[in-house]
Amino acid sequence: MSQTIDNPFFAKLWTVMSTHETDAIRQLRRENLAGLSGRVLEVGAGTGTNFEYYPDTVTEVVAVEPERRLAEHAQRAATATRVPVTVRTDTVEQFMASGSEPFDAVVCSLVLCSIEDPETVLRQLRSLLRPGGELRYLEHIAATGGRARLQKIADATVWPRLFGNCHTHRHTEEGIVGAGFEVAGARREWTIPRWLPLPVAEVAIGRAVKP
Repeated sequence: MSQTIDNPFFAKLWTVMSTHETDAIRQLRRENLAGLSGRVLEVGAGTGTNFEYYPDTVTEVVAVEPERRLAEHAQRAATATRVPVTVRTDTVEQFMASGSEPFDAVVCSLVLCSIEDPETVLRQLRSLLRPGGELRYLEHIAATGGRARLQKIADATVWPRLFGNCHTHRHTEEGIVGAGFEVAGARREWTIPRWLPLPVAEVAIGRAVKP
C-alpha cells in the first residue's frame, strides 16, 4: 500500500521553482540522463522535470514521488513524454521493499539530500541494479570553508523544514562509494554565482557503476 507524504508548502514552492529552472540546471539534467538505455528507476521525481530529457533508448521509467501534489504534476508530465513513464506514490523505501525486477539504471536528481538515511538507501538502490547498472546523480553536496559553516547552520535550523527535508551539508559522493558503487565519472558545478550566500550553490553530477 502506498504512503503519500503531505507537505503542501514545499510542494507549492518546488512546483514554482521547477518551472523556473535556469538554463544551467536544465542542461545538467539533460547531461545526467544522456546515454541511458533500458529500464530506469527515478527516485524523487518531483514534478517530472526530468521526463522530457530521457533519450529514446530508454524503454521504461518507473518514477517514485511520495508527495501527492508533486506526484500529480509528475503524472501529467508523464503523459507528454517520448518514453513510457509510470509514476508511483510510494516512498523509495516502500518501493524497494515491494520487490522489483532489476533496473539498468537509477537516477537521483536533487533527492539524496532529503532522504533520512541516504547510505542505507544507496545500498538498497545498488541491489536493484543489474551487474554493470548505473547510478546517475545530480545532487547538492557538502562545501568547505565559510559555505560549509553556512550549510551546517541551515541544516540545523529552518532549511530542512522549508525545503522538504533537504540537508545541504551531505558528503553524498562518499556515500555513493561507501554503498559499493564505482564512480566512473564525476565533477562539480556551480549553479549560482559563488558570491551569493546560499547553501545550495554547488552540485555534483556523476555516473557510478555497480560492479
